[in-house]
Amino acid sequence: MRRPFWMNVVFLFFVYMTFVYLPWDVFIKPIAEDEEVWFGLTFYGWMAKLGGMVHWVVYASLTYGLWYMRSWARPWVGLYLLQVAGSMFVWAFYMDSPNPAWPSLVVALVFVFLSVLFARSKSLFESELP
Repeated sequence: MRRPFWMNVVFLFFVYMTFVYLPWDVFIKPIAEDEEVWFGLTFYGWMAKLGGMVHWVVYASLTYGLWYMRSWARPWVGLYLLQVAGSMFVWAFYMDSPNPAWPSLVVALVFVFLSVLFARSKSLFESELP
């Protein structure tokens, strides 16, 4: 196995989002209940459905890239993880919630850490699988 454990965790998350969550979100979840988050901003209804379809393309592409260890996937996965961290940061401070901000900040730091790991993993992507 060429992928380290932490990369497999990210890969399995992308697989889950591609083959389980987003098909349910796009095709089954009622529009009235649909929410989609982009860059820390929440969209509802038809805009959420549209965002879900775009999310699906993103997750499917990154799943493919990690499955075959494509060199183009490494920076995009890292950038995506940083975007998630930024979204968690935005949520921590701008979401109207009685909950404390620290759990979102901890999750943001985990995603920053994973992004750094991807930035440092260039050698794993140098000899792509067929």
